[in-house]
Amino acid sequence: MSGGPSQDAARRPQRLAGSERARLDPFVVATGDASPRDQRDLMERPFFSLAKTKRVTPILYESGGVRVEVFAMPEHGMATIWDADVLIWAASQIVEAENHGLKTSRFLRFTPYQLLVAIGRGTGAREYRLLKSAFARLQSTVIATTIRHGERWRRHQFSWINEWEEMTTHDGRVEGMEFVLPDWFYRGVIDRSLVLTIDPDYFRLTGGIERWLYRVARKHAGRQPHGWIFEIAHLHEKSGSLARPSDFALDIRRIVARQPLPGYRLDIWREGRRELLQIRPSNLSTVPVDEAVETLVISGANGIGTSGAGLSGFRAHGPQLSLWPETRNPTANLESNKESNSLSLTRAGASHGAGAAGRSRRVP
Repeated sequence: MSGGPSQDAARRPQRLAGSERARLDPFVVATGDASPRDQRDLMERPFFSLAKTKRVTPILYESGGVRVEVFAMPEHGMATIWDADVLIWAASQIVEAENHGLKTSRFLRFTPYQLLVAIGRGTGAREYRLLKSAFARLQSTVIATTIRHGERWRRHQFSWINEWEEMTTHDGRVEGMEFVLPDWFYRGVIDRSLVLTIDPDYFRLTGGIERWLYRVARKHAGRQPHGWIFEIAHLHEKSGSLARPSDFALDIRRIVARQPLPGYRLDIWREGRRELLQIRPSNLSTVPVDEAVETLVISGANGIGTSGAGLSGFRAHGPQLSLWPETRNPTANLESNKESNSLSLTRAGASHGAGAAGRSRRVP
């Protein structure tokens, strides 16, 4: 028969022998209350599967000298964009704690209730099982990337979760969990310039592409009055989606028709045979976002607005008690899309009249 809680606590050092957690101070999440924040590198490049069905086909993406490779194990499949909610929650807790002068760590201890409530999930037995499946995918997915490499180090390889464990009662109920984040992700969170707040309604988005599109919108459009314009073919490549380009474009049109993205307005334009998506901030956001950057940038759509085309042509919960009481832990979107071929329409020589109306047309 298993021992009681005190015996379980006594066995913890034995279980942690050889574990990375034995070398790290735990960051005990004492409350689930934190504004959701996302890591910028994850918002603009294809790190996750956008499908709810199992994906084992790797993502191989390279642009502007930056490479991202994502590999999945057949047993679990690739980590999905819904699984990424765990990383958003972790980033949010870390930033919130540091804002209050508290020490954080890659080693997080928490109750699954805290996590599930914070990301808008239910707290029944089914949700707990799905959460554990998400942890399995996050741990088994392998990422190799050159993003944020050092002067001599070119490639960093890791998984989204290094290791994780759950604490259960005699009847199998999960009381507590802990996991270790990779150093690459943790460093990208404690560097405040690499983190952005996101709208809590993001967690209510149900489609993989619309979730990914919101993160792209938040990263690139921010609060810029005229937003950001992408060629849809470029978006397809940027997403890592396995859908055919024509099906992906159809999904984008359906999203535009529904306008589901909190805080953003979507419009489709055509320039000849090219289909363009403009993303602009709206007054729908339920939380404040970062300062505006007064530019209009076009990504993956060379030639648009380069001959004096004007901007008008683009019409523009209560605290939770910790299970581990020995340790308790009571800005501006300035980066351009360096890896896409981007043009600013606010540069010198660009007209602010209606000169673009004859070149581009809006798709109703």
